Amino acid sequence: MKFKLLASILFCSILSVSGQPSARLVINGYDPKTIISKHIYGQFSEHLGRCIYDGFWVNDSMNTPKKDRIRLDVVEALKKIKIPNLRWPGGCFADEYHWRDGIGPRKQRPMMINTNWGNVTEDNSFGTHEFLELCSLLGCEPYITGNVGSGTVEEMSKWIEYLNFDGLSPLTTLRKENGRDKPWNVKFWGVGNESWGCGGNMTPEFYSDQFKRYAAFAKNYQNATLHKIATGPNSEDYNWTDVIMKNIGTRMWGLSLHYYTVPRNWDAKGSATNFDEKEYITTMKKCLKMEELVTKHSTIMDKYDPSGKVALVVDEWGIWTDVEPGTNPAFLYQQNSLRDALVAATTLNIFNNHAARVKMANLAQTVNVLQSLILTKGNQILLTPTYYVFDLYKVHQDAHLLPIQINSPEYIAGDVKVPAVNVSASQDSDGVVHISLVNLDANKKITITTSLGGISWKSVEGQILSASKFTDINSFEHPNTVVPANFKAAKKEGNDLIVELPALSVVVLTLK
Repeated sequence: MKFKLLASILFCSILSVSGQPSARLVINGYDPKTIISKHIYGQFSEHLGRCIYDGFWVNDSMNTPKKDRIRLDVVEALKKIKIPNLRWPGGCFADEYHWRDGIGPRKQRPMMINTNWGNVTEDNSFGTHEFLELCSLLGCEPYITGNVGSGTVEEMSKWIEYLNFDGLSPLTTLRKENGRDKPWNVKFWGVGNESWGCGGNMTPEFYSDQFKRYAAFAKNYQNATLHKIATGPNSEDYNWTDVIMKNIGTRMWGLSLHYYTVPRNWDAKGSATNFDEKEYITTMKKCLKMEELVTKHSTIMDKYDPSGKVALVVDEWGIWTDVEPGTNPAFLYQQNSLRDALVAATTLNIFNNHAARVKMANLAQTVNVLQSLILTKGNQILLTPTYYVFDLYKVHQDAHLLPIQINSPEYIAGDVKVPAVNVSASQDSDGVVHISLVNLDANKKITITTSLGGISWKSVEGQILSASKFTDINSFEHPNTVVPANFKAAKKEGNDLIVELPALSVVVLTLK
């Protein structure tokens, strides 16, 4: 009741300070219960382009720190932002991948053709053991997607046994011969990928039956209770969600959702670096569609699962542009601008605010593909603006969600308009409050007055990620164009927080 009364008082109007747009924000600190799962901050690494090969997994001859052939400067950068899980081997690649080809002595592993991504020949030198060693080095949970499209029930069942069984069997003997004595206890398990498309062109009714069949033989072993994740909808295919929830329901741990922010259209997606304000605001409007998608799919899930047992797993998301000029179009290598950081920050705010249903998500993709955190060039690595968003937002992992209400001014460019400000907030186990604020307006600073109900605090500090233009990037020649800096335009007035939020900025505040 206190929160509702306070909100009604504050949302009478949007103030204007000397003509500058202003916003009102209310943060509810009374008895927070929902946890923002750390797994919302997961990553995705497919056998695609230079993500695995020449990304994580490099030649023996490369002059860079590595363990076996795993590149350690990439590992250290990802450890810093505490990535909680890593999805592999795909993506579309998962439904043509046969795990037995990627174990045993590397020189004896058969080659394969990656038919989804450029028909390149892969030597299978990066397989199950290598991936799980990478996850061990990262300190993250593996999330493996099994082959439903071209695989068999037995193949998936045996992979799980190879990974998770600690008794005596032919597969555990084989695992030990390949150098691993104890099981890995992998719990996150995708039953196929995009089964409505590259994973088999199935109907939701047919896939429902396939899921139940495959899942019946995907066994739990001691210390490894599987979190089975079903193929969910493509974007706004609400019928798919309805059928899957009706036919499978709580027999799955999670239901996936895939949605990409495409600036123009799928035939001509638009440049990653060369775009005007009209294309910028259109991109941000498409990014904000994630709010609608999560809300509507969650409403359908609520119909069949009112207690919220089934997680919504947004395991492919991010901005998808045209590839960089002169690069292989099948490798999906794109640069990463301030616009992409704003896409990431906005999307993560949406996920945080829907943490009661969204329990896991995976940005596509980690290295050298789509909205990458890291780009590599020979023995150099480059941290993108998106990387720094994940660095700033890691404070939300496993913290308690603080519900918010925001009355934001609109950002208008041409005939397109979007809310200028989006926000999420949390309180960690030490009682520290973190507020992540995004100003999408390309031209105007916005004053935000925040009332914090039920929160006692004395000091505020913060960091900001911004640049002069939404097209600004970090390059190998100029790697520090878009990097975080200390933010000082926040102050305490009574128990209110007053923030001068610059245009085109991501700000994360810490209140103690």
